[in-house]
Amino acid sequence: MFYEPSKRDHGLPFSPLKAIVAPRPIGWISSLSETGVANLAPYSFFNLISEDPALVMFSSVGRKHSVANIEATGEFVCNLATIDLIDAVNISSANVAADKSEFDHAQIAQVPSRLVKPPRVAEAPCALECVYIETLRPKDRHGKVIDRHVVIGEVVGVYVNEAFIRNGRVDTALMGALARCGYRDFSAVEELVERVRPDDPK
Repeated sequence: MFYEPSKRDHGLPFSPLKAIVAPRPIGWISSLSETGVANLAPYSFFNLISEDPALVMFSSVGRKHSVANIEATGEFVCNLATIDLIDAVNISSANVAADKSEFDHAQIAQVPSRLVKPPRVAEAPCALECVYIETLRPKDRHGKVIDRHVVIGEVVGVYVNEAFIRNGRVDTALMGALARCGYRDFSAVEELVERVRPDDPK
């Protein structure tokens, strides 16, 4: 099979693209509105884009509450979504009013962050406290600005639950890190396989 995404001529009931670019980490983003309402939403277009400086990004379809909050207040938190929290992650994706908190809607416990004002998810094994840098508006190949908002932040603080540190390393499989696949599918990291790169120091 071969198809052109712009023509949607794959002949399938649903686009296979997100099933191909998978698994994708989930950025479970918490933010605060200007009036202090805590927002929490999962984004599957999310990743670390630089380690030094530590930069993360997430991409929103439309200027949703998370984007508006972050642009207004300048801070957010990326909470690590895990398989144990999959139902809470899913419920927090609901489209609720801006003056309502997804923490309350999904009955998710929150705790204060250390360096930023938005709270983190209490049960998340890791959290990245971030300061907003910029929002990018991508264009298609014709130069048209699309309704996507790529938010970039610098990580200024990292929380790690020490129960998930083994032999000096954070154990991703032990945490059961959650990822988004295609359609309504999710996956969890359950096994790690190590390889030494050819150019790594001996």
